[in-house]
Amino acid sequence: MQDADDIEWRVSAGLTDYAAALAEMEARAAAVGAGDGRELIWLLEHPPVYTAGTSADPAELVDPRFPVVAAGRGGRYTYHGPGQRVGYLVLDLTKRGRDVRAFVHAVEGWIIAALGEIGIAAFRAEGRIGIWTMDGGTEAKIGAIGVRVRRWITFHGFSVNLAPDLSHFGGIVPCGIADYPVTSAEKLGKNVSQETFDAALALTRDVFVESLTLGREIRA
Repeated sequence: MQDADDIEWRVSAGLTDYAAALAEMEARAAAVGAGDGRELIWLLEHPPVYTAGTSADPAELVDPRFPVVAAGRGGRYTYHGPGQRVGYLVLDLTKRGRDVRAFVHAVEGWIIAALGEIGIAAFRAEGRIGIWTMDGGTEAKIGAIGVRVRRWITFHGFSVNLAPDLSHFGGIVPCGIADYPVTSAEKLGKNVSQETFDAALALTRDVFVESLTLGREIRA
């Protein structure tokens, strides 16, 4: 059975250009698919950018104040920027049951568990994509999931709002959901650095990888 040590764990300092990251992720996915590359979990941060998924509706691009890039992943418009932890997952599902829905479910469970490690109770919301939490009595989105699978190799992944400028989300309808707000760890009163959240992800990583291999859900 594969374990998390077989997967490269990469953390990039500073801000990584979105287009450059996309190209590197595509190259790694091709290499993994060809058997020439190691699987990858890549944690990084982007300069402000709006990314358009394959289901993006132009009407939901309200104010394109930042560059808009076609991402190639599923979903609609998403914002990435400083203060947000982005995780790209280049994993081979041929080793893990070839079940895309189970993969997405496992990623959601991993993020929920990591947020629990920093004192944020997060959850899935029926009929709404992403990771949710309570903010002042209102359900609010704290994380986004957007993946693509090509020849059973995954790429793209997740983003979690630690301390971004939440006003930047005002240029889009985030993930096509207009009726619920976006929140962050900072807005919830949690001062969480990238390093602290990375440590929470690392702490729960083994269970995430095991859940993929065994086809069972990670428990927060």
